[in-house]
Amino acid sequence: MAESNGSGPQQSPGKRPTGPSVKMSRNLVSWLVLLGLAMLLVALLNHTLQPSQEISISQFDAWVRDDKVQLIRIKEDGLIEGRLKEPEAPNLPLQFRVAYPREAIDNDFLNKMVEAVRKGGGDVKYEKQNQFVILLLSMLPWILIFGFIWFFIFRQLRSSNGPGGMLGNFGRSRHRVTPKEHTNVTFADVAGIEEAKDEVQEIIEFLKAPKKFQRLGGRIPRGILLVGAPGCGKTLLAKAIAGEADVPFFSISGSDFVEMFVGVGASRVRDLFRQAKENSPCIIFLDEIDAVGRRRGASFGGGGHDEREQTLNAILVEMDGFDTNSQVIVIAATNRGDVLDPALIRPGRFDRQVYVGLPDLQGRYEILKVHMRKIKLGPTVDIRRCARVTPMFSGAELAALVNEAALIATMENKEFVDQDDLEEARDKIRWGRAKKSSVVDERDRRITAYHEAGHALIQALEKDADPLHKVSIIPRGPAGGATFSLPERDRMVYTKGYLLATMRVLFGGRIAEHVFFNEISSGAAADIKQVTEIARHMVREWGMGETVGFVYYGDADSTGAMFDLGGREYSDKTAETIDGEIKHILDGAYETARRTILDNREKVETIAKALLKLETITGDEVNALIRGESVERTGVSDLLAGVTEPTVGTARPVRIDPTPHAEPGSGPLPQPG
Repeated sequence: MAESNGSGPQQSPGKRPTGPSVKMSRNLVSWLVLLGLAMLLVALLNHTLQPSQEISISQFDAWVRDDKVQLIRIKEDGLIEGRLKEPEAPNLPLQFRVAYPREAIDNDFLNKMVEAVRKGGGDVKYEKQNQFVILLLSMLPWILIFGFIWFFIFRQLRSSNGPGGMLGNFGRSRHRVTPKEHTNVTFADVAGIEEAKDEVQEIIEFLKAPKKFQRLGGRIPRGILLVGAPGCGKTLLAKAIAGEADVPFFSISGSDFVEMFVGVGASRVRDLFRQAKENSPCIIFLDEIDAVGRRRGASFGGGGHDEREQTLNAILVEMDGFDTNSQVIVIAATNRGDVLDPALIRPGRFDRQVYVGLPDLQGRYEILKVHMRKIKLGPTVDIRRCARVTPMFSGAELAALVNEAALIATMENKEFVDQDDLEEARDKIRWGRAKKSSVVDERDRRITAYHEAGHALIQALEKDADPLHKVSIIPRGPAGGATFSLPERDRMVYTKGYLLATMRVLFGGRIAEHVFFNEISSGAAADIKQVTEIARHMVREWGMGETVGFVYYGDADSTGAMFDLGGREYSDKTAETIDGEIKHILDGAYETARRTILDNREKVETIAKALLKLETITGDEVNALIRGESVERTGVSDLLAGVTEPTVGTARPVRIDPTPHAEPGSGPLPQPG
């Protein structure tokens, strides 16, 4: 970090030059004032609120004549306070008070009472009313009110010299500062996003040697926008930039700017950038900037005085006001780059957009290597295989996978993490924990087995589909069974053959149920949903329909519209044509899958029997069973010789899953970019 200008002592980032002695003395005075007010209140209450009972003059006369009064105190305000001797009855009060007319102080009656008390051994006192106490009692409510106002409002106003005004500390930025000494994340900790790392490399060079770029008159980008799916490493990349450049790192979320008071967010923006300039060179990281950086314009949510819009305006002004040599780089991250205001991402503010996407096969391999350095691995662990069986996993999910595998191995008292632990962790993260102790009705279990066998057969026979990984009828998460595929590569685009093959695989479960049980169940709900989504994408967005053709009929992009009222941009006749095209594609895939199941009925039954006996079988074992081979594995060697089928009469205790065998392995296909 470059030396800071000025001769005064260096301040830590985000701290104000407030002397400790002044702050302590002010707090001491405040506590003393509060203590004095409390003591005054207690004294007044003890003086005025004595526990006593008001009686009549006749009752007072009777007690005096019976020599029961020990003490009376005659006051000028027409009140006599007294105390009885030891009361003879439990219902008699120990202290009392009696009101009398002021003119009665000279009357014979009062004098007789005084003489009778004294004659009976009692004491008589005359008290003059303390005018100071009366004045304090009348002013006490106002003193408390003004004391409250002074302590909670004026004191805050006097202590908030910075931005915020009457809002006090509301206007101060809530950023978190990581000094350069503690920014220990470097590019060695970031893997799987090599292109993004290369693109931000020049930012690091600028922060290290700014004169190198100023020599030829060049200007470094003032802002970098990191765009990508959640968990892909945007925040980690920003920390690594700060760690490589060895500069302070100011981080704040977009939601931290927004408050119920209009103007607070803009004030916090100004305070953040002011402190960043004082500690330059540094990096400001705005996470989830779409919380305040959405496209401006008239909307149903408010007009020009909207708090979010005021905050965005302040960010625009601050970024545009940077000097060329300010050495403050703003890095923002968002999952929704399409909704940001155009003024925010224009050149001069966020000059560059760096896409941080899901890692590919090599990227997942590098990420797993980084995270596996912290755990003990067994000799059977194949990192390449782990990377291959985790398509579409983000960096955060891969980190969770390694951690879950370590936890699973620990719970089983293993000395190291093996390949089975990583496989189980992968399935647990993606589809939930396996319910090995779940009790399922035997008929539901058989339906699930044939359902998964139908998926597995078509998955193994379809050349355009992903290779089969394993099949299981062990309940996992909300599902009662699953068929897992093992993609050979990452798909950037989807061919029509691959999509149709995937649809046929999804239809296989429902068709197998109908063929072997002459019945259908709700277990195909997820399959039906996914094949419908695929067909809609094919016809409406990807131009794969024969009748509709090369026309886009997807949802309109209304992010730039002033009013988003929804609706479609085509006629009812076109919508009817689209629906017919979708139905045609679905019917064709269903019929092809049905013929495949009928032509291989015995193979489906063999796979189902293996599932009923072993509950989980691998893709290689499925292929061996399809070829008619015997699988050498405990409990499977007698598979082709005949497996005794369980009957409904040998059912276990019933515990029905609401979705007994939804397909966790067949989630929605990601749309290719």
